[in-house]
Amino acid sequence: MNDREAVRIAGRFQGPARSGNGGYVAGRVGTALAGLIGSGLVPQVTLRVPPPMERDLDLVADSSGARLTDGESLVASAVPVASDFLADATIDPVSPEDARAAEASYRGLTNHPFPSCFVCGPANPGGLQLKPGPLGDGRTACTWKPAADLAAGDDGQVDAVFLWAALDCPGGWAIDLEGRPSVLGQLTACIDARPHVGEACVALGRYLGEDGRKTFTASTLYDADGRVLARARHTWITVDPALFN
Repeated sequence: MNDREAVRIAGRFQGPARSGNGGYVAGRVGTALAGLIGSGLVPQVTLRVPPPMERDLDLVADSSGARLTDGESLVASAVPVASDFLADATIDPVSPEDARAAEASYRGLTNHPFPSCFVCGPANPGGLQLKPGPLGDGRTACTWKPAADLAAGDDGQVDAVFLWAALDCPGGWAIDLEGRPSVLGQLTACIDARPHVGEACVALGRYLGEDGRKTFTASTLYDADGRVLARARHTWITVDPALFN
């Protein structure tokens, strides 16, 4: 039996100009699949085209996978993969103080290829406003205190979709995005626990390697006590930012 819903990506959730943020869109597709698969499996979402905003898209999911379509065009798809795929995605934590210190060196404040990005764009006042700065060892770190409008319900816990989004850019900034501008091509994520709004969190990213136009990174989200909240691995595709303007 299929689960079907209409999805509309509001302008707030922008990534590059005129397209949805990859982490947020992957979260919409990935969370739809996550509720239908068993333990030992996690959703792996592949973005096929720049996600269109402010139009009705169709999201269909069953236990074998999920598809987000725009008419006849496939925007994103997801399949379940073994959770072992994320075995190297847990990054050693740092203290909130060290994460805040890293934010001071966040390169996106002055030279961001996509300044309106929902997750890390300085020009998006409705975004998450993450500032993943380098730690100097292939990792990035930043703090995050989820805003009240990110709650999924009355219990005050953050909607899992926004945890997928928060896992996005800390990995991206482990790449030299000024010299190697890239967009998200694939995101595989596991949500272990959901924080409450206003809770102090720390997000980390780590560079894993590259192959041609593809770059591979990981990210981990921690709560203030050092508990893992969520983990992810990414594949990024090098692009010309001018193509999105």
